[in-house]
Amino acid sequence: MALHSMRKARGCWRFIRALHKGSAAAPAPQVSEHTQLSWILSCMVRLPRLQHLHQWKAKTTKQKHDGTGGLLTYPVLQAADILLYKSTHVPVGEDQVQHMELVQDLAEGFNKKYGEFFPVPKSVLTSMKKVKSLRDPSAKMSKSDPDKLATVRITDSPEEIVQKFRKAVTDFTSEVTYDPAGRAGVSNMVAVHAAVTGLSVEEVVRRSAGMDTAHYKLAVADAVIEKFAPIKREIEKLKLDKDHLEKVLQIGSAKAKELAYPVCQEVKKLVGFL
Repeated sequence: MALHSMRKARGCWRFIRALHKGSAAAPAPQVSEHTQLSWILSCMVRLPRLQHLHQWKAKTTKQKHDGTGGLLTYPVLQAADILLYKSTHVPVGEDQVQHMELVQDLAEGFNKKYGEFFPVPKSVLTSMKKVKSLRDPSAKMSKSDPDKLATVRITDSPEEIVQKFRKAVTDFTSEVTYDPAGRAGVSNMVAVHAAVTGLSVEEVVRRSAGMDTAHYKLAVADAVIEKFAPIKREIEKLKLDKDHLEKVLQIGSAKAKELAYPVCQEVKKLVGFL
């Protein structure tokens, strides 16, 4: 819950900064224990281990091998986010399983060196393990993708969502089927459709019988628009109440700090900083 509060606070702060114009915005509340623990954990992991992580390799390849130290060590910061609150179970997507293995190894390594302290958290896979890019169904959907048509955002307008699904990569077979290995693009449409409607993949395919993929993509777009609609309404409502957002930010940061501080202090004592 504390980790959720902290992430909620971070998200609120980014939202508030987007609402404010200029430099008059107040400074963001900080929970510095995250970065402090991250640095301690980074001293326990070898460079080749981080360079082996598939997201590092994929992103540096896209960036023509110009990845930064921050990108390389980001999985260690993720580990700090988790271990700082002594989490036992972490819901993740399939693409984060390798990062969770790093978290588990860091917890076990710390415990072996300094005594049993951190629980070794378990991964809890979400029902939809990975959403694929609309433009490249071999890759995951990513908010950092330079192709704006590849990723659907909650804040997209209905018109933008329709355009993105209309331009989504499928194939030259019109029938709607689910075959991730042979028909990755269409299968991604089916997976998204199942996720936003709560139906099984089999039921989605059954209900789409007789529909060609061009019309089916628009049906998926409509389902996504319907799913996002209440969330978008809540976002618009929150935009009108900046005081509430700032209060959520402050309360979330305070709760996270209350839990994070004693754990970080104990870690510092164990490693000899205090």
